[in-house]
Amino acid sequence: MNLVGLLAFAVAGSLKGADAELDPFGVATLGVLTALGGGTVRDVLVGRVPAALRSTGDVLVVLAGVGVGLLVAWALSGGAGRVRDHPAFLVADAVGLAAFAASGAAVGADAGLSAFGVVVTATLTGVGGGSLSDLLLARVPVVLREDFYATPALCGGVAYVVAGAVGVRGATATLGVAVGVFALRVLAVRRGWSLPSL
Repeated sequence: MNLVGLLAFAVAGSLKGADAELDPFGVATLGVLTALGGGTVRDVLVGRVPAALRSTGDVLVVLAGVGVGLLVAWALSGGAGRVRDHPAFLVADAVGLAAFAASGAAVGADAGLSAFGVVVTATLTGVGGGSLSDLLLARVPVVLREDFYATPALCGGVAYVVAGAVGVRGATATLGVAVGVFALRVLAVRRGWSLPSL
């Protein structure tokens, strides 16, 4: 699940960088930050060395995702409209959100965190990298605006806690949460859901 999230968010972050008209290095930087940011913060919170620093496998997956993102951005560069409105970005972003929310919840539970802690690690892993990349682009992070983005990750964390309470754990719970978060995010995009702004 973590590898799926890394690949998807590397693609999504790269497309976000292309949408901001960054050069290839900037696009790659945004892809790497989006893919690794949330998981790194989560790992520090649960007291372990970030996975990207323990194994080259994660970094290689991210770099592959950045390569795919660059190719997709190049292919879309002749079209009208923003890259971030293209289905390629929206699907990659939803897959990354779902995979990281599920894996974040699992990491929190494995670390022995409370129910609240599991929800926090699910949400933070899902939205952390994208928020950091938004800050790098001098934007207010999506999760702090009206877009229905962090809510599916938060719901995924709650669902993981509830699943554990009724005896559903391990891969079954993780996959179920990922599917649920993905479906909720896609539904929100298709129907234009957003939280009300104040």
